[in-house]
Amino acid sequence: MSNKSSKKESDKKTKKQVYTEQCEDERPKLAKKFYEKELRKLQIELVKLQEWIKQEGLKVVVLFEGRDAAGKGGTIKRITQSLNPRICRVVALGTPTEREKTQWYFQRYVPNLPAAGEMVLFDRSWYNRAGVERVMGFCTDDEYAEFMRSCPEFERMLIRSGIILVKYWFSVSDKEQESRFESRIDDPTKRWKLSPMDLKSRAKWVEYSKAKDKMFAITDTKQCPWYVVHADDKKRARLNCISHLLSQIPYEDLTPKPIKLPPRQDDTTYVRPPMMDQTFVPQVY
Repeated sequence: MSNKSSKKESDKKTKKQVYTEQCEDERPKLAKKFYEKELRKLQIELVKLQEWIKQEGLKVVVLFEGRDAAGKGGTIKRITQSLNPRICRVVALGTPTEREKTQWYFQRYVPNLPAAGEMVLFDRSWYNRAGVERVMGFCTDDEYAEFMRSCPEFERMLIRSGIILVKYWFSVSDKEQESRFESRIDDPTKRWKLSPMDLKSRAKWVEYSKAKDKMFAITDTKQCPWYVVHADDKKRARLNCISHLLSQIPYEDLTPKPIKLPPRQDDTTYVRPPMMDQTFVPQVY
């Protein structure tokens, strides 16, 4: 066997080993202390990225897609937790109105794209047409076919305009999704997350898988690839996704020098109004 062929076999083996390691479900859960420490580090880096986006006038779009209960919302929450909502905002559009249904499909997403110095996180995006709309029959065959033709061009157009576009697919197993659904049913604070559409999706697991495979085949392009996040372990998924996002946008540390608070104004002529004239919140706790 030639050296070239040997190297090719070695590369294949390496990729297989890496994939196996990434999919390994038998690893122990991350310790809470370690997770919180690493998350804190990444969130500090996100603040640095935010300041770089603002200074350089970058336009960043991040799409979060995946099955229901895959962990998209939890990851988005950790990303935005320490960021300025005027710079980084989340877009989670609801069901289109009757008027929006008559528009060009991408039209209702375009107004939510970022201006210079902004990052927009789409909690589900225009890929609804390739997923839920296709599987549940909310669009016609012609509308679906047109979307699949135009989507790669639409994304290339966004990239040519200067937008940095990053797409994440959160992959969760059937067993783990069922476990998360059950936990939502049992928890009153999470029950709102389970919509009738989520429940119907369980009965159409295979159809969703086929739709996702076809979507990847057409929209996983060289210019705008899909990045798959193994999401059975929520904590690892959050850390891995944030770490990868930081690697996609080169940035510099613009952390300002330590700030010194000025002395508070001292004015002995100020007299506070009587506290009895104000309405206070009852101290129930």
